[in-house]
Amino acid sequence: MSDTLFSKIIDREIPADIIFEDDQCLAFRDINPQAPTHFLVIPKKPIAKLSDADSDDRELLGHLLLVASQVAGQEGLEDFRLNVNNGAGASQTVFHLHVHVLGGRPFSWPPG
Repeated sequence: MSDTLFSKIIDREIPADIIFEDDQCLAFRDINPQAPTHFLVIPKKPIAKLSDADSDDRELLGHLLLVASQVAGQEGLEDFRLNVNNGAGASQTVFHLHVHVLGGRPFSWPPG
């Protein structure tokens, strides 16, 4: 996987409003928020999209969801939506796996 915007954030080459970091992932506020609270959780391991993950990534993928929930709670969210886009046809624009966490407003179904 080539350098992406998110790998540059991990390497601190591009600034971001980081709200959580551990040895496996980091979370930062989205620069184009679609809700009052909108942040991303990304793995430090370069995985382009969810469908590129394999069984060795099982624990990492679970960790991303647990961190998303933990940080949502720290942000004061009881109700929130998680979104993972997989591929250009699903509106993925940065090819580094990321979980969108959105909250602070009502959401409808089905989405967009």
